[in-house]
Amino acid sequence: MKIIALKFYKNGEMREAFALGGSMKKEDVDQNKVYPASLQNYLIDTGKELILVDTGLPVETAPFERTPNQMLYMGDKIADFAAALKNVGYKPSDIDKVVITHKHPDHSGELRLFNDSKIYISETEANDMKLDSKNIIKVNFKDGKYKNFDSSQIIADGIIMLPAPGHTNGNSIVVVEDNALYYMIHGDITYTDEALRRNELSVVFEDKDLAAKSLSKVREFIKQNDTVYLSTHTPEGVNSLEKKLVMKL
Repeated sequence: MKIIALKFYKNGEMREAFALGGSMKKEDVDQNKVYPASLQNYLIDTGKELILVDTGLPVETAPFERTPNQMLYMGDKIADFAAALKNVGYKPSDIDKVVITHKHPDHSGELRLFNDSKIYISETEANDMKLDSKNIIKVNFKDGKYKNFDSSQIIADGIIMLPAPGHTNGNSIVVVEDNALYYMIHGDITYTDEALRRNELSVVFEDKDLAAKSLSKVREFIKQNDTVYLSTHTPEGVNSLEKKLVMKL
């Protein structure tokens, strides 16, 4: 089993008001505090299948500009999605399965490249995106309880998709089992790992109560299982993957 980071942007930053301000009291937010930001998605090579989790921004996305007091600056562009995939030795036609954590364009922007792959996405998100192609698998999480989650969808041996609504109403996460470690590819449960450690929400959610419950479930999972937390929007995700760093709460 091999997990590879597809790197799109580096050297970005996000303000605390964005990264943790969804649940913090306004007076407690440090308006000058910034956290490092980046953008990456993840590819799983099982030895039998190639499984992509999320598809990055559309390749035509213009470079992001840094402006004063912006909440999130994505950073300097490393590569667009197609180039990032090529940089690690693969092309779209190599991918057997794609899992989409949620509908936002930095996670689903290049679905159009995978008409020949099976695409797993929660039914809620698929309906919101009006996805009806024959390769779309609308997931309803009917594979039973997994750890502290009441329902699941098995994508492959040792690769499990779990419901985690709130950030979007059909948001999901992916857990990869590899020997004694669990790798959690979580989309945007948090934008920075510090939010996970401090049990705080970002300012981006469709349902705040559900987002808080999902964050609590993720924290409970991590407390009970040795988990490498693979984030999309912070370079901690790449560092944790490279060093197999187990998240401590």
